[in-house]
Amino acid sequence: MKLKLTLWLLGVLLKRALRRKPRFREQLERMRRLDWGIATEDLSVARHYRMTPKGITSEKGLPIDLDLELRFRDQDAALRILRKPTQQAFLDGMVNGEVRLVGDSADMNKLQKLLKYV
Repeated sequence: MKLKLTLWLLGVLLKRALRRKPRFREQLERMRRLDWGIATEDLSVARHYRMTPKGITSEKGLPIDLDLELRFRDQDAALRILRKPTQQAFLDGMVNGEVRLVGDSADMNKLQKLLKYV
């Protein structure tokens, strides 16, 4: 339940950053679009985000047309890593088998640049 709430709250924070933070909007305008999602490996918890300079939507589930997916081994691993989403935390999680990146790692770099402004 904590992970579901955290992912929902992330959507709220992303929408707020789009409205209030010019640097966030600038970065998103450079990218034009980024569709990404977060889920556990068993897909018991999954949420995706579609971000454009005009707006951000957040919904349950994980459609197949996303640019980037972050798959976590379980809810505990996801919460631990998402609380401090540094590049090192993600790298350590990948090495330990707690995080799996589905998609292009360049999209992950774009996402991390955006999340600095949230």
